Amino acid sequence: MRILVVSQYFWPENFRINDLVAECCERGHEVTVLTGYPNYPSGEVFPEFQRNPSAYTTYAAARIVRVPMVSRGRGGLRLMLNYASFAVSAMALGAWRLRGEMFDVIFVFEPSPITVGLPAVFLRYLKRAPLAFWVLDLWPETLEAVGVVSSKKVLKAVGLVVSFIYNRCDMVLAQSRSFIPQIRRYCKADKVVEYFPSWSDAEFNTSAAEAAKEVPASEGVFSIMFTGNIGDAQDFPSVLDAAERLKEDKSIRWLIVGDGRASDWVKSEVRQRGLEHCVFMLGRYPINRMPSFYRRADALLVSLKDEPVFAMTIPGKLQSYLAAGIPVLAMLNGEGAEIVARSGAGLSCPAGDGEALSVAARQLACMDSDRRQAMGARGLALYKEEFDRAALISRLLSWFEDLSAGRTGKLRRREHRR
Repeated sequence: MRILVVSQYFWPENFRINDLVAECCERGHEVTVLTGYPNYPSGEVFPEFQRNPSAYTTYAAARIVRVPMVSRGRGGLRLMLNYASFAVSAMALGAWRLRGEMFDVIFVFEPSPITVGLPAVFLRYLKRAPLAFWVLDLWPETLEAVGVVSSKKVLKAVGLVVSFIYNRCDMVLAQSRSFIPQIRRYCKADKVVEYFPSWSDAEFNTSAAEAAKEVPASEGVFSIMFTGNIGDAQDFPSVLDAAERLKEDKSIRWLIVGDGRASDWVKSEVRQRGLEHCVFMLGRYPINRMPSFYRRADALLVSLKDEPVFAMTIPGKLQSYLAAGIPVLAMLNGEGAEIVARSGAGLSCPAGDGEALSVAARQLACMDSDRRQAMGARGLALYKEEFDRAALISRLLSWFEDLSAGRTGKLRRREHRR
């Protein structure tokens, strides 16, 4: 198949879409990616890309078509300009650069913003190709939850944009089962909406990796590691509250591997609260380095704010944590917490509860190693059963084939049988 992927984010940025594209190419499909200039999560265009943009025109066997846009920078206004500029640039310049080309299916990767769907809808019209849209972030709910937008009028206007996009897709994919009713609020009754979760963003062989030298060695200390985006949604005020409650306990430390819009705030708070001895900000590293960092972790931390929209979300890092076979420490509500509890892969506490997180952290630290190893093994077993990468991508490609062949009726019948 000839697949056009529309994503505001792509390699060398670290997102699951990179893995999906590489796998589609490996299976013999012809993939073109329409994306922007890499600037996530730092907010500035990557220096290595600026020095040699021609080195970033292919990935695996996929061709990359990049369009200019305003980088994320810092602050809400700059972020909105980033979102809008990609949508406009991809519609205008992207459509021009793809002129004369035809595709069997168009696929949208949407961790945020929803506006990535606008150029995809335009290209669906131009190319007469079916459109599948993967929703990993609910708008306008997330905008309200993280405090970016509080105006009811603006949120209603965003909801109209969401409805416009969803109803011009041939298929909408939801990253969690809880997303499906929310998506349907904005869709016509006959819209095909399927559950399609994420998988691990890297193949982990932790035992074969050399332990990361960037992590200070500390014999006999229980290491809790957070990896990924450091933003408002991850609720670092509550995480630091837990760390502060345990700061006199020299046997527990917190390792933060990643970067994001809240990084500077977290660094400042670590200094102000006197947590430098137990909270270590290690910076951002590529996905292929994660196994070496996980070698230094006794537990892996996943957290989201106490907001209804996040209770419906399965954090993308949760699948990676399960695949690593290391106990999970979760400060979550809803579907993510249910996965941890059902699998027995670790301990969880309610979102936004720093005190409960500190209790769970100490409880994990005091467990014997055999019990923690059993937790990790149960998490890995669940991952293989429900989130296996090969099986999920095969399912997606099967849907693509149905869409390309015009078998939307078959998709609707399959959905109704469930």
